[in-house]
Amino acid sequence: MKLVIQIPCYNEAVLLPTVLKSLPTAVAGIDEIDVVVIDDGSTDETSTVAQACGVRHVVHFSKNRGLARAFLAGIDAGIRLGADIIVNIDADNQYNPQDIEKLVQPICTGACDITIGERPIRTSREFSFAKKMLQRLGSLVVRMVSRTTVPDAPSGFRAFSRDAALQMNIFSSYTYTLESIIQAGQKNMAIEAVPIRTNKTLRKSRLVKSMIGYVVKSIMTIVRIFVVYKPFAFFLTLGTTLFIAGAGLGVRYLVYCFLGSGRGHIQSVILASILLVAGFQTVLVAFLADLLAVNRKLLEDIQYRIRRQESTKEKI
Repeated sequence: MKLVIQIPCYNEAVLLPTVLKSLPTAVAGIDEIDVVVIDDGSTDETSTVAQACGVRHVVHFSKNRGLARAFLAGIDAGIRLGADIIVNIDADNQYNPQDIEKLVQPICTGACDITIGERPIRTSREFSFAKKMLQRLGSLVVRMVSRTTVPDAPSGFRAFSRDAALQMNIFSSYTYTLESIIQAGQKNMAIEAVPIRTNKTLRKSRLVKSMIGYVVKSIMTIVRIFVVYKPFAFFLTLGTTLFIAGAGLGVRYLVYCFLGSGRGHIQSVILASILLVAGFQTVLVAFLADLLAVNRKLLEDIQYRIRRQESTKEKI
């Protein structure tokens, strides 16, 4: 059984050697270990440092494409290398590489398709109160949409079986963490949380440049996730809310008319009409969006079959 460890990097020439030296050279149940470094358009010597440290497989982007694109490039490279299991770990030394064996074991035994490293966030002093709250909120939303029990959805330390990797699609360009879990949950993959250790923070997160910016992007990501993976529920809820609001204003106007003071509330009629029409049209959009979602699932199934056939040929 072959394990491929992928490390997405952006200007990590300083910390990358520390992570590479800490990677395990042997894992129970694994016959071969390979490492892939994804240089996401770094302006430093990340690729050169990786090769100097003995990494044979370096994927280099000439321009920064974002963490999600780098993650997918690593998944693709791992599949092409014939990986049975792919582990993703960050290059900032946040996670303890020795816990890779913990992530891999449930997949080796066939207990699950994906494992997510669960960080000790509640007891960690490395996380601010605001970041802890955002982590809980993001994980709660992911659990609701994906129907999983993942307690630490934003964790980037995770492992995928070959079959799970072949089915992976990420639409967001910001981060892959939330969307990949929701997608796996929608496809009824078995996901298991594995307690892991974290190291002391050596630098500030490049993904979280400011708390306000992180909150805004996280909210946008969550909304987009709802629209993409729960389109019918999203638009039906929105349309129903608008329709009820319009009906409420209409009833309010009728009550005033019954009391003999309807002339002074003509604005309610106008607003009620707008909301009723908007609500009805949004409900229609819900049905159209549901049809598009069915089409997307069919396309993903076709893509999975093609990927599996191509990867089988390459592996042979």
